[in-house]
Amino acid sequence: MINITVACAAGMSTSLLVSKMEKYAAAQSIEVSILAVPEKQFDKHLAETDILLLGPQISFLEEKYKQQFKGSAIIVSTISIIDYGRMDGAKVIEMALSLIEGGQKNE
Repeated sequence: MINITVACAAGMSTSLLVSKMEKYAAAQSIEVSILAVPEKQFDKHLAETDILLLGPQISFLEEKYKQQFKGSAIIVSTISIIDYGRMDGAKVIEMALSLIEGGQKNE
């Protein structure tokens, strides 16, 4: 099971994206748990996060989180503004899987 946390400014704009991500994952038999949270509440969900995906509106925080989790198992990345704008759950899931499979590190 892969635990994905999607964070945005208020946690509301990601709800639709998470729904589409879950639908795609179920159709592909990909075992994931996906949580949408406001960025300010992310720290409460560290224990259930393998990968943190940031909404494009808070992409400026990517480096902060990469430094915070450097050397840890949590992978940090920003969702493409195009995939986010299109609410393309399939592309976002595939991106997350490729980061995990590629052994992406926070450097």
